[in-house]
Amino acid sequence: MANIKSQIKRNRQNERHRERNKNVRTALKTASKKVRSATGDEAQSLARDASRALDRAASKGILHKRTAARRKSRLAKAANRAAS
Repeated sequence: MANIKSQIKRNRQNERHRERNKNVRTALKTASKKVRSATGDEAQSLARDASRALDRAASKGILHKRTAARRKSRLAKAANRAAS
């Protein structure tokens, strides 16, 4: 247990951030799963929503920007396969 005041505060902040990041990452996984299981035009619109969520997570620092780009690319490929 930390006994320095600033570290005690940092531990509280880290816990809050960890919970928020976990929620966002779980939502991203759900959005990706929906895109992969969808068919036709629905897959395209779900992919657009998932892309937006990935970009938001990257801008907040929850995901690295290249990780977000890679996942967006794979989702777009999956949506295109489903649409054709």
